[in-house]
Amino acid sequence: MFAQLTRRKRLLLITATIGSLFVAVMAVVIGIAVKPVPVYRPGEDIAGLTDALARSLPPDYPRVTFVDGTEDAGIAFQHFYGRRTTQLPEDMGSGAAWGDYDQDGWMDLFVANQIGPLTMTPAEIEASPAHCVLYHNNGDGTFDEVSALAGVDFRGWAIGAAWGDADNDGWPDLFVSTYGENLFYHNNGDGTFTDWSVPSGLGGRQGFWTGVSWGDYNRDGFLDLYVSGYVHYAYLDPDALSKQYAVEIPTNLNPSSFEPSGNLLYRNNGDGTFTELATRAGVENREGRSLSSTWCDFDDDGWPDLYVANDVSDNVFYRNLGDGTFDEISHASWVADYRGAMGIAVGDWDGDEDMDLFITHWIAQENALYGNLMTQFAALDPPSTKGIRFMDEADRYGLGQIALDYIGWGTAFLDYDNDGRLDLFVANGSTFQQKDQPWRLIPMSNQLFWNRGADHGFYEVSAVSGDVFKHKYGSRGAAFADYDNDGDLDIFVVNNGGPGVLMRNDGGNAHRWLQVALEGVVSNRSAIGAKLRLVVGAAVHVRQVGAQSSYCSQSSLIEHFGLGVHSEADTLEIIWPSGNRQVFYHLVANQRVHVLEGETLLQ
Repeated sequence: MFAQLTRRKRLLLITATIGSLFVAVMAVVIGIAVKPVPVYRPGEDIAGLTDALARSLPPDYPRVTFVDGTEDAGIAFQHFYGRRTTQLPEDMGSGAAWGDYDQDGWMDLFVANQIGPLTMTPAEIEASPAHCVLYHNNGDGTFDEVSALAGVDFRGWAIGAAWGDADNDGWPDLFVSTYGENLFYHNNGDGTFTDWSVPSGLGGRQGFWTGVSWGDYNRDGFLDLYVSGYVHYAYLDPDALSKQYAVEIPTNLNPSSFEPSGNLLYRNNGDGTFTELATRAGVENREGRSLSSTWCDFDDDGWPDLYVANDVSDNVFYRNLGDGTFDEISHASWVADYRGAMGIAVGDWDGDEDMDLFITHWIAQENALYGNLMTQFAALDPPSTKGIRFMDEADRYGLGQIALDYIGWGTAFLDYDNDGRLDLFVANGSTFQQKDQPWRLIPMSNQLFWNRGADHGFYEVSAVSGDVFKHKYGSRGAAFADYDNDGDLDIFVVNNGGPGVLMRNDGGNAHRWLQVALEGVVSNRSAIGAKLRLVVGAAVHVRQVGAQSSYCSQSSLIEHFGLGVHSEADTLEIIWPSGNRQVFYHLVANQRVHVLEGETLLQ
């Protein structure tokens, strides 16, 4: 079987197998090296370091443009009000979440907001125009703000958000994380929401809460919830300085100045209430400064595993044991990375039918592309029993050194040009203050990477993908959806202290596409955790619903597939969280199909 693998896969397998020997050899080489290794400082160009993996844009790059469609869509979101006061909670928000709250077939948008500086008086809080916003999609390319009418115009320090039908009544509910007490809004089904934070058991805990992820970890048909906790923040000497990775910054902005706070796992009791079980389940992550997490069945055993991205502490990978508990295998799986991790993207970028990870990081640390080696180990004869392993291949495939000068946050794999390969978007924004205006953060530009295939990797195409990429912001959350139902994926970016920007995809639908909306019956109604396997010609595309958490954000739960030039998909296989399996054949391109668990296609 080894001989039947592609050249790339054979190389990956050999590399993984002799990894320990390689490390030993490199230690010797480094020990006898004559020339000192140059030290990288952000913004510098070092021959042999920053230019070692430069990649010229190939001539066949996609002619797809993103435009700033914010104003045309009627969106006028402004994050934060007033001057920031150099405090960590002010700089970490916020995110956004796409969800069809009124079930009319058009993606609506919720955007978390921070009311202003932490030093605000009650009178200033009352006068602030900043609040969380819900935009109703009118179905004609425009939105109306309905925040107050819907009852979700929270005024405080909101950071993350995610939709999930917690009670399986057909109407998606909304969870919002905050610096303070978290919020849970029950969808009443009539365009309004009821604050059910305390009765549900999801509220009432003070903390510095960040990313949130819905997932049915015990597969009982009800969505559970994992909430990331960052640090125990307390205001310190405003003039004190400290070092973060050898960079001098104000102590109040350095997460290392504060102790980690631990995370929360809420089990859905199925009666509208939740029970917090993080410690009992073994996923509290007490030592991690957590910013994002994601549920995904990485080892394909039917149970959703949990990956947590931590800032200035080891990332953590929890394998679901299927009995309500988890095994922490971070080091054993080679993903216990100690960097400043912020955002998470999950997807099978290389088409080998296992789920890979992409993690955004702080400046001068490079972003990470963890290739899942499960398929390679399984191809051994006999199959390997070493368990799941990942390998960071960011440099090899154009995503490592190119990120040295950036601080990455929101991210996702998305097929923006519908060619059948998962591309990548990264929202960037600095945590450094401007010297002449310390109440402002240094802006950065966002990045779009085109996937040219597993043999080539990624190429940055930001400069040729629209003027919207020329603007610099302090970007944080990013969420992805086909909001105008035209067959290509659009992007909404939340900019700290700046405007929200709707990046409309113009031209991605020149290639064909297929969208799949799932509705659980035995499984959770939102179908989070369902696996899709789409065969199109010689290519196989796999997805898991709800697996991408970006940064404090949530993308559409409708799965989007690019079909390239193909007029149909040959086979669609769905494995529901319940274990039910459905297969459909010859699905015509350029449509959205709605699949009810156990039933035929609804549309």
